[in-house]
Amino acid sequence: MASLWSYREQGVFHSQKERLLETARVWKTEKRKKMSILCVVVSTCSPMQLFLVKVKVDRGEQYKEAYRWPLAELKLVDGKTLDEASLDFDLHLDKVYKWTTSSIDEKKTFIRCLWMLSHQYLADSIAFVNVPPCAAEGRRRPPKARKDPAEAESQEELDMYQEMTPKEAADVLKLMEEYEPLVNNSVAFAEQLSNELHVLDEANLRAIISSEKQVTQLMSNIDEALAEVARVEETLQIYDELLGSVKQQMDHIHQENSLLHRIVSNKTRLMDEILFLTTHLNLSREHCDALSQADLSSPSRVKACIAAAEALSLCMNTQIHPGYRKLQSVAEQLIMFETLKQNFESSFISHITNIFELQGNAQVPALAQPIDKPSAPSHALHHEELVPYTPLMAWLRNANPVLFCDLPKVYAQNLSRLYDREIKAFFEQAKTFLLGRRKGSLQESLEKPMGSRQQFRWSLPGSREGQEHTSDKGNIIMILEQVLRELQPLCTTEQQFIEKFFQLSHDATDLETSATKGEKSTASPEDPPCTKPRSQLEEPTTRLLSEIFSCLEPELRGFLDICNEIHPFGCLQVLVTLNDSIFEMWDSSSALPSSFLNTILGNMLLLAKNSFNKCIGTLCKEIEETRVPSKLKGGILPSVSRFEEFVSFSEEVFRTAQRRGELDKAHLRLASSVFSSINSLSSANLKVNTDMVMMENFHHIHCFLCQKMIHCLEDKKIEAKQRYSEHMKKYVITYLGQPLEKLSNFFEGVKARVAQGVKEEEVSFQLAYSKQELRKVIDKYPGKEVKRALETLYRKIHKDLSPEENLLPVVWHAMEQELIHQYQEFEELIQRCYSGSGIAMDFTVEDLLSYFSSITLSSM
Repeated sequence: MASLWSYREQGVFHSQKERLLETARVWKTEKRKKMSILCVVVSTCSPMQLFLVKVKVDRGEQYKEAYRWPLAELKLVDGKTLDEASLDFDLHLDKVYKWTTSSIDEKKTFIRCLWMLSHQYLADSIAFVNVPPCAAEGRRRPPKARKDPAEAESQEELDMYQEMTPKEAADVLKLMEEYEPLVNNSVAFAEQLSNELHVLDEANLRAIISSEKQVTQLMSNIDEALAEVARVEETLQIYDELLGSVKQQMDHIHQENSLLHRIVSNKTRLMDEILFLTTHLNLSREHCDALSQADLSSPSRVKACIAAAEALSLCMNTQIHPGYRKLQSVAEQLIMFETLKQNFESSFISHITNIFELQGNAQVPALAQPIDKPSAPSHALHHEELVPYTPLMAWLRNANPVLFCDLPKVYAQNLSRLYDREIKAFFEQAKTFLLGRRKGSLQESLEKPMGSRQQFRWSLPGSREGQEHTSDKGNIIMILEQVLRELQPLCTTEQQFIEKFFQLSHDATDLETSATKGEKSTASPEDPPCTKPRSQLEEPTTRLLSEIFSCLEPELRGFLDICNEIHPFGCLQVLVTLNDSIFEMWDSSSALPSSFLNTILGNMLLLAKNSFNKCIGTLCKEIEETRVPSKLKGGILPSVSRFEEFVSFSEEVFRTAQRRGELDKAHLRLASSVFSSINSLSSANLKVNTDMVMMENFHHIHCFLCQKMIHCLEDKKIEAKQRYSEHMKKYVITYLGQPLEKLSNFFEGVKARVAQGVKEEEVSFQLAYSKQELRKVIDKYPGKEVKRALETLYRKIHKDLSPEENLLPVVWHAMEQELIHQYQEFEELIQRCYSGSGIAMDFTVEDLLSYFSSITLSSM
């Protein structure tokens, strides 16, 4: 039992510097499956703390702490019944825990331990009910009583002896060495020790008797000291009685002084509070008159009203004790402040609203003389008229946010009418400049039939209409850039003004929240489309600008539609101009760009991209569906010319553009369509050689792309060169058989026999390919006949090829190389299949070279 107790203490509590006082094996009532051990432990370090710990026993007989409660949290111990036979008891901690012990003795011992600890350390804070008196009043058995009787008896015997000190052990050893002969005789040694002990006892008695006189003297001295102490105590008591009356007098004086000090302190504080109220709640007569009259007709009177409003705000914002508001004078003063504030608010709102209405009803000035470029109106005078009222707007914003929030809406409603008239007039100017150099009106331009517009769409740059389109191109870019340059300061200036005038850049979100606090509305404004997410501080500004410039986006969209209509590739110019303008606006550090204008230009840019993609899609479809006439005599196809025109025009427009991603995609789409259109010639029924037409067109595309050096079309340039080489080879092979047709057919048959397995030396024994047949074929092609056939071939090639591409020297040289290769192949077949026959052609390689050279020189 003792070893189990020590094991629990060492294994669970020793590491936490705690000592085990009592244990009890328990389980939950009516649940005897899981046994636990309740332990009462005390901390060994200061300050001393008592705990009630629940320990679980796992399958490996290992003890593990499960729960821990401070013993001070134990409120009640319920023994359930006074009957000693009950094993159940309850402990009231954070909740009621019902437990059952394994024996009556364990229950009594555990409850007795709890009672003693509560009595000694917790001031009887634990209530005990249904507990037998013997269990509550008994003493906790010492740890030795928990041990077995045999172990306890042996322990008591061991406790009677004390361990010797090192000095005692040395004396014993010395004594044994001195009487070593006697030690061998134990009886004699014991008698010797007994005699010496008797001698020592006698010496101790004599010493006690001799010190009796000294003890008597010491006792007399102690008696005298006690008498002296009694006299000193009597004297101190007399002094204490005398000082008691003095203490009462001093306490009375101190109490009177504290009362006087309190009176003076109260008077001082009262005076301070009165001065504070009279100073901070006092509004001068001049300020009261300025607020009452609310005269805002001149700048000096506006400044007086601003000073009065600020003074009124200081008075009304003064923090005073709630009790002071019950004073009649303070209450009257606060009522006067509120009256002045409400009257001045009404007057100021009426005055500023009248200014808004007058500005909104202003007429757009007519143009007195012609101008050289469209210009947007300036609102600097309107802003200068409103700027002096900015401090009063800030005051109203703080004084009455609900009324203040209505003013931006009134401003937007009135100024939007003025901006509508001015913006429409501005875009009418721009349209006039855009169409001024063209014959006819805008309506006539837009009412042109699609056929006529489709005709000039593909006009060459050198034609009259092409020159007109070139001038239109420059005019469109110039006018559109001017329009965007004029719109930027217009929107930016208005944004800066309303942010400063209406305090939109300072806590705009808090203002909106406070204005709608009384209205339980959770609706949030829609974000502007097609824009990057803006911060909450910019949302009020964007909403206000959207209402002021409500007609800007439709007018700009209509203007861009006209730009797209008056030129075949107007959408391309619009896209480039919008892109460059947006980048310039973002990179500009001179002024903060208008987020509202960014939103509008972003929307326009998306529309321009859509128009551009539709234009490219239509162009690709037209290129792919273009039908080549059967009477085509060669030359460059219309689809290739269209591709060349678009690429030249787009590269000129995008020469200074900052982004060209859309253009690169369009180039690739068009190039693929053009290649597809050229490939479709293979199925067309043309009167000329198809390979010749495809060769010329791919050669033209390759030369054009080499000239332009467009990075995204490098792969197409390489492909065009490959296709051009392939079709030139096919064209050369097709026409090569014409000068030596029978000879070529003869050797084709020889190669076919060899391929079928006939040995080369046996070919000459074939009837159709005998030596005699070979001589007949060779006799038909003397040198003069070959030269005549080459001249005929040269004239035909010269007639077929278009002079623009200048491919005749290239094709003629390829023809020369191929014919020489064919001649060498014929010579090799004669050597292999007709060896020893002495058969040879009537002309040599040198003759062929001279024929080609003479034909080339004669045609120059």
